Amino acid sequence: MKAKILVMDNDKMSLATLKHAFENSGMDLLVRGDAESALCCIRQKHPNVALFDFSISQNCGHEVLKEAKHVDPGLAVIMTTGMGTMQTAIEVMKDGAFDLLSKPFDLLTLKNAVQKALENNLLNKKVRYTRQFTHEQFDMHDDDIMIGSTPDLMEIWKMVGKIADSDASVLITGESGTGKELLARAIYSNSKRSNRQFLAINCAAIPEHLLESELFGHEKGAFTDAHCRRIGKFEQCNGGTIFLDEVGEMSLANQGKLLRAIEMQEFERVGGNESIKVDVRFIAASNRCLHDAVRNNTFRLDLFSRLRVICFHLPPLRERKADIPLLARYFIRRYSAKVGKPINDISSEALEMLLNLQWPGNIRELQNAVNSAVILSSGYVLGPADFAMLISEEAADTVEPAGGGGNYSEMFRRLLEPMFDAICRKNNGKVYEHVNAGFEMALIRMALSKCQHNQVLASKMLGISRNTLRARIDQYKLQDN
Repeated sequence: MKAKILVMDNDKMSLATLKHAFENSGMDLLVRGDAESALCCIRQKHPNVALFDFSISQNCGHEVLKEAKHVDPGLAVIMTTGMGTMQTAIEVMKDGAFDLLSKPFDLLTLKNAVQKALENNLLNKKVRYTRQFTHEQFDMHDDDIMIGSTPDLMEIWKMVGKIADSDASVLITGESGTGKELLARAIYSNSKRSNRQFLAINCAAIPEHLLESELFGHEKGAFTDAHCRRIGKFEQCNGGTIFLDEVGEMSLANQGKLLRAIEMQEFERVGGNESIKVDVRFIAASNRCLHDAVRNNTFRLDLFSRLRVICFHLPPLRERKADIPLLARYFIRRYSAKVGKPINDISSEALEMLLNLQWPGNIRELQNAVNSAVILSSGYVLGPADFAMLISEEAADTVEPAGGGGNYSEMFRRLLEPMFDAICRKNNGKVYEHVNAGFEMALIRMALSKCQHNQVLASKMLGISRNTLRARIDQYKLQDN
């Protein structure tokens, strides 16, 4: 008997791609244009795999998914969307989707996903279902707490949807600034513990001799200055989720105590003898390579194994540059609303400049750069000039001026390089004039600002006459700046 693929979609381009992909596959392609007819097809024709467009129905896409899974629990459903977000991925995976694919389709990815879904369906048909699993509904945050739609990020969102409701320990790795705590909060927010407490503890920020007391609490008189009993974070978070950031910075002694607390879900306060039982889910994060730490005997292998029941790795921003425009516009909306400025977009030249940077501080660095640009900007759209401080800081960090008077040519070359092609396209034939005028204007504006607009002091700082300074102020209309 031929395998059957049900498609609920009415986008002509998507349907053409699907027909081309499966026309010689030996499978029956059943196309339906709305949720009602698709559900009817499931009841009557019992397809093996279904591809549902997330936005085709007036009903929310995952509501159709849930109804389809109710009709046939063994149906392997692949959701498709042209606007994949973190919450979309998490919700559909929690509601039983086999996979989530972004439009426009990549043919190889599409075929592989359908083949895996088909294998899953055929395997399920060999199993007799003795009970039906249902998911409770939990309140979600209205806004995505992480932004990104690159393939690596979509795989992370889908995995969050699969594991959020379990109590398995989670380890999140990645460079500083990649959003490890935000991912931990996403797991928590979509879990069955979301109505209980979430506590984040930075293990690197707490002195080692105080960390044990911070985590487990202490009894009165346990040490000097312990004037009363103190309840630790584990006890405070009973029933909830604890996030241990920079867990790799713990001493071996505290690692052993943490291991026992995770495995046994019990501990003693410092200076106490009573074992305290708790029910806590542990999420840990590290920007260090814990594999290397284990090899160097600075991190316990048994703790490492216990923490990484589920493991996520967040890629650095330089490896997901396609998300930079999305992130930049998100931060623009956020900070322009915060400071009350009507800034609503970023120019293509400024975006090109941001895309050419390496972002060693990752998303946190981009966020701070946009925040600074919004504060300093006086226009409606952020341009390259609004990020000049960011570029100059990057250049200053990496270039030492050479020569007796300070040769800044290399620093300025690095400053101009990311935006030079865009400047040439915009000012063809007048590049020198525009760049030189822009530099002079910025330099005079900065000097005036540093000198509280005292022209005598500013002219001395710049090494030009007061008359020359006045002429430039008039030329560039800087009187009101």
